[in-house]
Amino acid sequence: MHDEVTVHMAAPAQEIWDLVADIRNTGRFSPETLDAEWLDGATGPAVGVRFRGHVKRNGRGPMYWSVCRITDCVPGREFGFEVLLGSNPVNTWHYRFVPVGDGTDVTESFRLPDSLGTKIYWTLAGWARRKTNVRGMTETLHRIKAVVESR
Repeated sequence: MHDEVTVHMAAPAQEIWDLVADIRNTGRFSPETLDAEWLDGATGPAVGVRFRGHVKRNGRGPMYWSVCRITDCVPGREFGFEVLLGSNPVNTWHYRFVPVGDGTDVTESFRLPDSLGTKIYWTLAGWARRKTNVRGMTETLHRIKAVVESR
């Protein structure tokens, strides 16, 4: 109930982190999240800050808003958030930025909670969702790469 994708980008970790951690950029990169906005008066990333994303599931629909809460926020190194259903996390997304050679290895990952409901879902449809998530993470990272390497 976890997977990750890593793409090397010829850009400094901080520059890439700045793009990813400003959730208002999400719609530029994600194939499923059309846009995102800060909640509760927040204007930038910090652990505990909430935002919501406008999602088009599987790139086709249905469309809905998801409230998220930032769980990891270390400039230039990590950015992560959990997707909430009410106050319960149903998925966690995480980015790791590791300086390597001429740039940065950027890893995007997802993790579903270890619960009975998740285990049932993963058994019935997880293979398809995992495939969609890996494809989406790959597309997201390559879109980010195109932006940071064109500067």
